[in-house]
Amino acid sequence: MRSIWGAFVLLSSLLAGVVAQDDWRTKVKVQRNGFYPLDVVDKLEEATMTKVEAYMAKKIAAGKNNGCTLENAGVRREWGDMTIEQRTDFINATLCLMNAPPKAPKDQFPGVRSRYHDFMAYHMTNAGNLHDTIGLFPAHKYFVLAYETALRNECGYKGYHPYMNYDRYTKDAKNSALFNGNATSMGGNGEPDPRYTGLRMGSATIKSAGGGGCVTEGPFKDYMATVGPGSPVMNNVPKNPVAGGGGYNPRCMRRDVNSEVALGATADKSYNLITMSKDINTFYNTLLTPPVNRSDPYNWGIHNSGHYISGGDPGGDPMVSPGDPIFYFHHAMLDRLWWIWQMQEPDTRVNAQVTLGGTSTSRKIDLKWLIGDVIPVLEAHDGLGGHGGAFCHVYV
Repeated sequence: MRSIWGAFVLLSSLLAGVVAQDDWRTKVKVQRNGFYPLDVVDKLEEATMTKVEAYMAKKIAAGKNNGCTLENAGVRREWGDMTIEQRTDFINATLCLMNAPPKAPKDQFPGVRSRYHDFMAYHMTNAGNLHDTIGLFPAHKYFVLAYETALRNECGYKGYHPYMNYDRYTKDAKNSALFNGNATSMGGNGEPDPRYTGLRMGSATIKSAGGGGCVTEGPFKDYMATVGPGSPVMNNVPKNPVAGGGGYNPRCMRRDVNSEVALGATADKSYNLITMSKDINTFYNTLLTPPVNRSDPYNWGIHNSGHYISGGDPGGDPMVSPGDPIFYFHHAMLDRLWWIWQMQEPDTRVNAQVTLGGTSTSRKIDLKWLIGDVIPVLEAHDGLGGHGGAFCHVYV
């Protein structure tokens, strides 16, 4: 049963839509859901846009913007700030990708059945390069861009990929516009499954929030993951018939939407991550494994917390997590945090590489069947002009 609070959020969204803000970024067309006040990261982002303007003016003057300007940049928004029409457009494009023919090699991935599954298969077999110190931020930035490009070019999506502001899901995630299970959500929670009791996160345990079973509400209730699992976090996930996980293994999408997990990624934690990380190594370490704080029972790290707000299978499986569409919302949010951090001192931070374990300016990102271009890793550091202008977006 949905709470009164959740019903109010839904009703206010349907009746009032979003509240337009008349600030200096009219070219970006900022829009906000009036139900959510700006948090400290939102405010920091707004204040940072003056630095972004100055940075872009210098790039344009030097002829290094590759055609990217704030006037033509794509705008990535929080799901709750999008209009019903924008959400519907995104959902329809996602469903289209789930039914479009795959491009992954059939001899390696006989279980892939759609273009959407292509992304699961790639992530499963390239997790090392996607998650090492050099690749975590830029490789996932390119991965999300490849997915967004497929939605736009192959399925007619008109907008840009949304993100999820974790702080909005700390109170009642199950009844939020993202997870409430209605026609303009990204699907509901999983059905109650007593076999799912939670999972270990470092030295702590994330308790079940009462889900764990199949998603039976919303646009993706009939969607089936077909490859993996790779590293399951739930009991009773059927094993793949092919070594490596590429065989046909159809199963429902399971979730345990958990507001308690979101408490590991509150706005104050994200704000501190940005403002107290004076170098990229600190940013990287704090994002993944923050300093031990025994007074904070939710000290799991922002990266882990974002993944397990919905959890389940395949979303909670680190190898095939793109099998749940929420994966891309999470990584768009991580990209947003990285971008805000970069834009505090863009002249030195845009190309800053994590040096833990060494760096490699010659390293390239090859997404193979996902998108055609193989690019130098540093091209994916620049969200406003990188890769010949293919990276050109802002977050609002």
